[in-house]
Amino acid sequence: MELSIQKTEALIRLSTIVMLVLTACLIGLDSQTKVIFYVQKKASFKDLRALVGLLYITSLAAAYNLLQLCCSSFSASYKGTSLQSYAYLAWLRYILDQAVVYAVFAGNLAAMQHSFLVLTGEENFQWLKWCNKYTRFCTQIGGSLLCGFVASLLMFSIASISAFNLFRLYSPTKFMHLKL
Repeated sequence: MELSIQKTEALIRLSTIVMLVLTACLIGLDSQTKVIFYVQKKASFKDLRALVGLLYITSLAAAYNLLQLCCSSFSASYKGTSLQSYAYLAWLRYILDQAVVYAVFAGNLAAMQHSFLVLTGEENFQWLKWCNKYTRFCTQIGGSLLCGFVASLLMFSIASISAFNLFRLYSPTKFMHLKL
C-alpha cells in the first residue's frame, strides 16, 4: 500500500507541475495589440497586478512540487533510519503542502476577481471593459485561470496525501510495533 501511495502522489505532483507550468505560460505569453482610434494599444498581463502575482505564485509552486518530486526518493530511503526524524520531515512536508495550496488558490481567486473587473468594467471608477476589444487576451486569461484552479484541486489532493502520511505515524498500531 505504501508504494501505491507514493506512486499516486508522484503522478499527482507531476500532473500538478504540468498544470502550473501551463498556467504560468498562458499568463506570461499573453498579450494582444489592437488599433483603437488610430492608436495602437497593447493589453498584457503586466497591466493586471493580480496576474503578475499569479505568475510568480504558480512558478514558485511548480518549482516546489518539482523539488518535492525529486526528494521523494530520498525521503523513502531516509524513512527507515529513524521514525522521529521522519516525523519531522512529514510535518514539514504537510505544512509546506498546505501553504502552497492556499497560496495558489488565493492567487487564482485574486486573479479571477481582477479579471472579472476587466470583463465587466466598473463605471464608478471609470474602468473600461477590455474583453470586448481584446477577446483573445481575455480568452487566454480565462484558460489560464481554469488551469490554475485544476492545479489547486490537484494540490489539494497532494495535501490530503501528505496529511494521511503524517497522521498515519500517530496511529496506535504504529506505536505497538515500534522498538525505540
